[in-house]
Amino acid sequence: MEVLDIARWQFGITTVYHFLMVPLTIGLSLLVAGMQTAWHRTGNPKYLAMTKFWGKLMLINFAMGVVTGIVQEFQFGMSWSEYSRFVGDVFGSLLAIEGLVAFFVESTFLGLWIFGWSRLPKRVHLACIWAASLATVASAYFILSANSWMQHPVGAILGPNGRPQLRSIGDLLTNSTVLAAFPHTMFGALAVAAALLVGVSVWHLARRVGTDTPVWRASVKLGGWVGVVAFAGVALTGDLQSKLMFEQQPMKMAAAEALCHTEKPAGFSIFAIGDVTRPDCENVKSITVPALLSFLANSDLDSEVKGVEDLVKIYKAKYGENYPDDPRMGSFAGKPIEYVPNLPVTYWGFRLMIGFGALAALASAAALWLTRKGRMPKGRWFVWAALGGIATPFLANSFGWIFTEMGRQPFVVVPNPSGVDGVWMYTAQAVSAISSTEALISLISLTTLYGVLAAVEFFLLRRYAMAGVAGVMPPKPEEPDEDEKKSEDVLAFAY
Repeated sequence: MEVLDIARWQFGITTVYHFLMVPLTIGLSLLVAGMQTAWHRTGNPKYLAMTKFWGKLMLINFAMGVVTGIVQEFQFGMSWSEYSRFVGDVFGSLLAIEGLVAFFVESTFLGLWIFGWSRLPKRVHLACIWAASLATVASAYFILSANSWMQHPVGAILGPNGRPQLRSIGDLLTNSTVLAAFPHTMFGALAVAAALLVGVSVWHLARRVGTDTPVWRASVKLGGWVGVVAFAGVALTGDLQSKLMFEQQPMKMAAAEALCHTEKPAGFSIFAIGDVTRPDCENVKSITVPALLSFLANSDLDSEVKGVEDLVKIYKAKYGENYPDDPRMGSFAGKPIEYVPNLPVTYWGFRLMIGFGALAALASAAALWLTRKGRMPKGRWFVWAALGGIATPFLANSFGWIFTEMGRQPFVVVPNPSGVDGVWMYTAQAVSAISSTEALISLISLTTLYGVLAAVEFFLLRRYAMAGVAGVMPPKPEEPDEDEKKSEDVLAFAY
């Protein structure tokens, strides 16, 4: 295998695994802060129990997220050193700020929150969890700003050394791409946390064991409403992203639809039958909604959407037909450039993202309806559906990021159609000068390590989720019986 292919597999595996934890941490931290706020305002013990139970799961997930996130930073130097040199002058400031926010503010206040129970004043302790949650959100914004620059470079000029140089950090932080991606990601994170609340709480309600029913009913209600609202937010921000994609990355738009030929108006393909791997779309039949793609692209029903074949001609005319004949390109030097992304991945990834997101919203709505007014459906189908629903927003997030990253190939930094010429980079140029054996050893080692970490996290989350409130709340002191009281009275009198 080529070093490039191995490096892409490695980064894809580790990144998708790491991002399973990121949205859960973001979503749970905000919901836990809300639970503690409710306890602070009302004094209701069920909100305290909710805070401690869901906070425990959040902390386990946060710890694993930190461990796996560190590897992401190292990979820039291990497998993508040429990419690091190219974007270093731009990304340096963003990654430095994110590091300070993530590992200083977030970790500091999270530590104060963990050890501050009964030690800090209630208001100060509440402020700690909000500070940690907002720092997590800010950390995500800086990372998304960096990723959005790769999707749509702004705020930089091409320096004399052939690398982009930062001109305005304000432009990076207000990039139209990040302004759409950030709320989309936040709503996706809330959907993940909501599904966990619903699934675990329904399981405990079905057991009908203990006196913690109010805790689980409140959790189902919170998770259900957050899940429904989150899906609406994801849909609205996704529409904004599709319009930006039409302007900034037209090839990704065409690949998402396996739209081989230019159409005006363009229909949205719901389902395709046939071989979508061929860019000429021979023998492919689609079930489409007429003019919907035109509306998603440009908010009208008559816009032209260019197909893959026409876009390939435009890209070749603008960026060349072959890779640079440079020894640093390795086996890709001088070879033809494939401007068409992997169509099966982009086409089906886009639909799986939407489909699993819709299933997550449906599960939340069903949980709200079926548990209304103290009801609990009979039969285990509902419990298994709720537990299975935990996975749906995770899958939607994963397929969404796979589509986002693979849809911009062959670029690792995509050209800005209205930006500075030269501020773009082919993925084949970004890989480190290492051997296939070295890359393969790294891939196997990290994948094995991440597999072990996945098993550890699943074990810990399952153990504490099944333990319920009793696993996080201190036991209530038992009342002494009459004989014990008499003995205490005698001892007190003798003393």
